[in-house]
Order: sequence, then C-alpha cells, then structure tokens
Amino acid sequence: MSASASTRNRLAIALDTSDLATAVSIAKAVQPDIGIAKVGLQLFSAAGRDAVRAVQDLGMDVFLDVKLHDIPNTVRGASTVLGSLGVQYLTVHAAGGEAMLEAAVTGLAEGAQTAGLPAPTVLAVTVLTSAPDASPALLEERLADAVAAQCGGVVCAATDLRVIRNAAPDIVTVVPGIRSAGDPVHDQQRVATPAAAIRSGASILVLGRAVTGAADPAQAAQAITAEIADAL
Repeated sequence: MSASASTRNRLAIALDTSDLATAVSIAKAVQPDIGIAKVGLQLFSAAGRDAVRAVQDLGMDVFLDVKLHDIPNTVRGASTVLGSLGVQYLTVHAAGGEAMLEAAVTGLAEGAQTAGLPAPTVLAVTVLTSAPDASPALLEERLADAVAAQCGGVVCAATDLRVIRNAAPDIVTVVPGIRSAGDPVHDQQRVATPAAAIRSGASILVLGRAVTGAADPAQAAQAITAEIADAL
C-alpha cells in the first residue's frame, strides 16, 4: 500500500549516483512512498537535464541540490537557466550572503516565468550536517539572510530546527542526515531519526543511504513512511 500524499510530499530520496539508469531504478522502487527526488551534484554533473526529466516522468517533484555559491550576477544567471527546468526546489549556499540569495530568488523566478512555469522554492543551505558544530550565531545570521532575501526554505540539521522554528516559524525546513535508530552515520555528524526530525519541525526529510543502501530500498522506504506517519 502506498503512502498518503501528505506523507509522500514530505520525503525526498537522494539519488546520489552518476548512473542515470541506477537513479531511475531507485526512484521507481520508492516512488509509491516518496514524492520528491533529490538530483544532486553527482547525478546532475553526469546527466544534466536528462536526470531532471527522467524523474519528472515518474511523476516525482525534483529537488535540484547543486548548492550554488558565487557572485550574485553569476548565481542569477545560473538560476535563470535552472528555473526553466520545472524543478520544485533549488539549493543555494546561505554563506554567499543576502545579495547572492536574492539574486538566486530573482533568477529562478525569471527563468520559470519565461518557461511558463511556477517559480521554484529557493532553499538556503545553512550549515552542512557534516559539520560537527554549528554556532547558533552563525545559524541565525544565515537564516536572517535567507529570510531577508525571501528564500522559501532552508536546509538544516535536525538539531538546528529549534533555533530556526523560533526565528522563522513558517519557513520550509529540509532536513538531511536522516538515519533509522542503529544505522551508521557515515560522514554525517548531526543526524536524527525520521520521527524525531518530524516532531522537531522538519517539513521535508531527505533520505539517502538509509534507503538507497538497503538490501530492499522499497521496503526501507515503507518502514520510514510508517514511522513518520506515526509521528504526524
């Protein structure tokens, strides 16, 4: 039995591979339970627009995780191109500052409008989950820049959700570093279980090796879906 729409739309599968056929195979396996496909740097570098189209053809929303970080003019130009692809989310490093984030928001909206598409949501990456320590002051500074630039969401660790929800209660929060209890953390430092992240205020959970590294990705996705359905 597939997950409800409300649950599916709160889960993203990380297609971190350079092989498009493998990515599509994983996406097909978990699509009944997961509604968003994260196309990251590895897959986008290998397959570009084809990767985006392939998962769109499966009826999944696309979270394009390329973490733009450059001077504002360059970011605006790149965002304009990416805004025409029909993706729902695009990541930009909050470390680039308010002007750069605003350039991304503007460029993305322009690209989508030209293509006759809704504007995607810019997700400002605050502090990577691989960083062992996140200064509350740095987190608050990057969040403030994201809010001022009118980014629709942020990417953050589950441990940062309390700070973010207190400062910006309505912003979309995308949380990677999700691990089931007892799973290895790999190169992530600040992790959380699916239920704990949802209870802490996560809008969307990014599922990577906890699902893609499982012997049966579809079964792993179903188990996580059940866990967050209980948390909701």
